[in-house]
Amino acid sequence: MGELGNIRISDDVVKTIAAKAASDVEGVYKLAGGMADEVSKILGKKRPTNGVKVEVGEKECSIEVFIIVEYGYLISEVAHEVQKVVLKAVSELSGLKVVEVNVYVQDVKIRAEESSENEDEELDV
Repeated sequence: MGELGNIRISDDVVKTIAAKAASDVEGVYKLAGGMADEVSKILGKKRPTNGVKVEVGEKECSIEVFIIVEYGYLISEVAHEVQKVVLKAVSELSGLKVVEVNVYVQDVKIRAEESSENEDEELDV
């Protein structure tokens, strides 16, 4: 039987897989978005792939993940775990060869800060 055609996996599919995998790692407070994500937040749009950038080719991809680590966790261990789980999830679910997973730690978040930020937001309403 001959070739049936091409299969192309969207960048958004890879972003979604990577974002879900990274978010599930213990010690990841949340994914850190860039300027486009801030604009989306202002417009009221939630993007589950905030903090993930990908380059997808026909058979391989590279991934960048921007995270905020929860205070008290070893940053290097959290980052390595994110690399491992993202590589595994994207490889298994998409069939693409993951060339690299770069993790950028943007901030460290203390849980006590969260409650005070929520109180500030409520006062602004």
